[in-house]
Amino acid sequence: MSASVSLAATDLVSLADLDQNKVTPGVLGFIVFAVMALAVWGLMKSMNKHMRKVDFKEPSDVQEETGRPADTAAPRG
Repeated sequence: MSASVSLAATDLVSLADLDQNKVTPGVLGFIVFAVMALAVWGLMKSMNKHMRKVDFKEPSDVQEETGRPADTAAPRG
């Protein structure tokens, strides 16, 4: 790192005068967290909608309905 970049970086750090006990995520952190929470909520709602459409039948149920063993009940393609 060159001397001028190093000097500029130290000046910026001293101007910031950060107190490690007072650093918080702030409004931007809250907005990012809120957007992520809304995205997860939307994905879960969509997943529940799609899972309700699934019609799962046990192999024994398929055999009773068709009279054939469960492995041949569904056509393979």
